[in-house]
Amino acid sequence: MSNMFAIAQKEIRAYFASPIAYVVIGLFSILFGVFYYAILDWFVKQGMQMAMGMGPQSLNVNERMIRPLLQNAMVMLLFVLPMITMRTYAEEKRSGTMELLLTSPITDVQILVGKFLGALTLYAAMLGVTLVYVMGLFAFGTPEWKPIATAYLGLLLFGGCFISVGMLVSSFTKNQIVAGMMTFVVFLLLWVIDWIAGSATGLFGTSAGPVVEEVLNYLSITQHFDDFGKGIIDTKHLIFYVSFITFGLFLTARSVDSERWRG
Repeated sequence: MSNMFAIAQKEIRAYFASPIAYVVIGLFSILFGVFYYAILDWFVKQGMQMAMGMGPQSLNVNERMIRPLLQNAMVMLLFVLPMITMRTYAEEKRSGTMELLLTSPITDVQILVGKFLGALTLYAAMLGVTLVYVMGLFAFGTPEWKPIATAYLGLLLFGGCFISVGMLVSSFTKNQIVAGMMTFVVFLLLWVIDWIAGSATGLFGTSAGPVVEEVLNYLSITQHFDDFGKGIIDTKHLIFYVSFITFGLFLTARSVDSERWRG
């Protein structure tokens, strides 16, 4: 256990010793802020119209601002998270420290989980910065805290899935740029599953379409986030995300193990 946390601390120090952590946190905060002010501007205009009797009868801060904002945050992760995961194993290979790790008394599982926790900690810090924006919404209404808390839990699990996939891709190459680009493509493919599910009936016909749609909806990592955004913690979504992360880390472990035999 201590070895695992030592690896995690090493990863965190490595992130902050380079520009990566600052670029990732800064970029995500700026993008989040752009969407925040765009949605806030729309919300204020809707409130003004409502006051004049021209707009909607009521405005819910959670429904009209926080959920759309965090859903946009999921899109941002497509571009930001590859910057976190691209170095996890690619940098070890490039610098020649991969062999030292594989021959050290630390087990592969401890290295794997330690690297995952390091990347997840940086990601959690990145999400934590955005709470400044969300807390500012209390000046415009009385948001419910539970949907906010569950939505951030959903984002953490959602990002954990992407991190496990990114680590797997990073284990295939020693070039960080290649790892980052490949990770983005894989993330995009995982995102496309949701779009295919929406048009399954048209693609596969009325007989097979609904079945295919149901299967793809279950496999879609974006679909499992919706309930979190509504303040609902469903065990089936928790099981899906934890299983996805575990499977991603399992494949990464097998990839790293094959590196040992090739070496």
